[in-house]
Amino acid sequence: MKNIISCLLIAFTLNGFAQENKTKSTSNLENITLGGGCYWCVEAVYENLEGVKSVVSGFSGGKTANPTYEDVCTGTTGHAEVVQITYDKNITNINEIFKVFFTVHDPTTLNRQGADIGTQYRSVIFYKNEEQKKAAQRIINELNNAKVYNSPIVTKIEPLTKFYKAENYHQNYYENNTNQPYCKMVIQPKIEKFEKIFKAKLKKKP
Repeated sequence: MKNIISCLLIAFTLNGFAQENKTKSTSNLENITLGGGCYWCVEAVYENLEGVKSVVSGFSGGKTANPTYEDVCTGTTGHAEVVQITYDKNITNINEIFKVFFTVHDPTTLNRQGADIGTQYRSVIFYKNEEQKKAAQRIINELNNAKVYNSPIVTKIEPLTKFYKAENYHQNYYENNTNQPYCKMVIQPKIEKFEKIFKAKLKKKP
């Protein structure tokens, strides 16, 4: 893979990404559901993005009602590990959300992120309206055309039908388990990459 940070920074200056939504909205809260590998990783990143109000880890895209973590880990329920992000459209927007998404995971590996292998770790965007769907298609097209990655993006774009919240011990996992080996070896590097590229978009520490 190319120098991904340099390529992404170049790609995000293209016209398709440079347009930020400056229009103030009266109904300012929106949510989007994303799968980019282990939800602990994705959750930890978005919790630091300015404008994000909440990040909830859970499951979407499967056929089993009310799945448990153990159910999903079997790979037989059809669900992906996802996070449902609620954000303030007066502070950030869907394009920014997608920029982060395509920075902190590899969207070219099918059903895999690093050592996490299985359909539950697939790259997927579950949209709730046409605006989200079009924005997802646009950024994928732009990234492919800019050849940011050596391989085509395999991220699926699917309508959100149901989101199931994961068990409580999966919520805020990184914050509550910072010293765990997985957190140090896998999650921390993703956070550091995010902070390098989006340093102007980080939540201000209290």
